[in-house]
Amino acid sequence: MTPPPYVPGHGLLKDRAVVITAAAGAGIGGATARRCLEEGARVLISDTHERRLTASARDLEKEFGADRVAALPCDVTSEEQVRALYALAVERFGRVDVAVNNAGLGGTADLVDMADEQWDRVIDITLNGTMRCTRAALRLMRDQGHGVIVNNASVIGWRAQKGQSHYAAAKAGVMALTRCAALEAADHGVRINAVSPSLAMHPHLVKVTSEELLDELTRREAFGRYAEPWEVANVIVFLASDYSSYMTGEVVSVSSQHA
Repeated sequence: MTPPPYVPGHGLLKDRAVVITAAAGAGIGGATARRCLEEGARVLISDTHERRLTASARDLEKEFGADRVAALPCDVTSEEQVRALYALAVERFGRVDVAVNNAGLGGTADLVDMADEQWDRVIDITLNGTMRCTRAALRLMRDQGHGVIVNNASVIGWRAQKGQSHYAAAKAGVMALTRCAALEAADHGVRINAVSPSLAMHPHLVKVTSEELLDELTRREAFGRYAEPWEVANVIVFLASDYSSYMTGEVVSVSSQHA
């Protein structure tokens, strides 16, 4: 089955200031940056890959204008760099209306063979990094009295898969973090939700995942295909917009997997 037609923007995020991590390249973060710009937002993108980040920012600036696009390298394992990212957002845009915490790291290893370093790195980037970025955004949004945070989880936080204990634990942690932080944030007018994709194809995933596993995961999808990154980005935009104004602490599955 082929993907549906690309959905045009409808101004859902007009004049909103958005920060997105891991937004360089053709994955979910990059698709989210483009979708937010198409919906009228101003966007600060970050990534650890400086060359890809610079190229992505240049392309977006040409299409949407330099006044609406900013970029800063950021390693979410560094509290100092996360603080610098949000300081730049305030400097450029005056505030942060939406934070999309997309940074994460996967990998495949059976637990019995896994080194502590493998476990720690996945947890530090995927879970701790999401915590650092959520905390930084929430501190600003609390003082503003408004804001939206969208975290990127995964269906693997709910479902078992061999070789994924570190990634599954991290993504399940992102879900729990989202729910608990949302209750704390509600008193300050801030909403926090998460998306939980199953399989969104992009070039980086192809490099780190075997063709056999990708074929197997694709067969599990009811539509018989993987998601396009922009299809996940559409749901992120919905959660960032006023259309989801009564939603907080929710983890929304973006999946066509068979039950």
